[in-house]
Amino acid sequence: MGLLRLPEPFDFELSTERFRAFGPDLANLWVDGALHRVVGKREVRIAPARRGVRVEPLDAETRPVVRKLIGAEFELEPFYEWAKGDPVLRELTVELAGFRPPLAPDPFETLVTSITAQQVSLHAAFAIRSRLVERFGRRAERAYAFPTAQRLRRAEPDELVLLGFSRRKAEYVLGLADDPPPFDELSALPDEEIKAALTARRGLGEWTADWFLARHLARPRAWPAGDLALVKAVRAFYPEADDIRAVGERFDPFQNLSAHYLLTGLRWRAAR
Repeated sequence: MGLLRLPEPFDFELSTERFRAFGPDLANLWVDGALHRVVGKREVRIAPARRGVRVEPLDAETRPVVRKLIGAEFELEPFYEWAKGDPVLRELTVELAGFRPPLAPDPFETLVTSITAQQVSLHAAFAIRSRLVERFGRRAERAYAFPTAQRLRRAEPDELVLLGFSRRKAEYVLGLADDPPPFDELSALPDEEIKAALTARRGLGEWTADWFLARHLARPRAWPAGDLALVKAVRAFYPEADDIRAVGERFDPFQNLSAHYLLTGLRWRAAR
């Protein structure tokens, strides 16, 4: 088991809260205080450690996946310094000190997950996602590998409908599996060009594109203004807020981290 060091601050419990908040996720499985994820053909266990996380196994294949999964790409110190100028975020960055928003390591998985979550609660989305993973993914030890595009190409719409997808969402997922975007090319583009490329595809709207920028690419200015949970969080902390997309400008250049701190802060306070 290797130690993956992370820059301070880092709070393991806060940074993995999402994997416990909405029900089990078989591809990011929380078991006995540790997070399990399949990387390649191996199951990786990620556990808290002083000054970072303990990862088994830790090597060149698993390291970048784990770093992404625990939000190591985010630079918190500049954000915390900037947040001192906003009364709400000043409090939240103290209350949630060390929270690194988890990122989705795989771009295809990110888009399929977003389709799954369109117009349903996250609890329902997590349940449907886990059924998809169990049906079409590959089990390692405890966790499952998220199904690949190649595997889902062989699926039928009726199979996804039986898992809880609407007929239209099933068609979106299978269409994406049949013709995935050129993810490497996309990642090199500016935010607006990525959004334009994604929203040109059937079933991928602005909400999905915004979360792809936020949760996979960790783009600092990603602001999912159409997300109902974010709308609720913004209005809870900023009662005067009207146009949510316009409100995002006040958080520039840290819209992505601000969104995650507002969302998690609202859940965290409600649970206490």
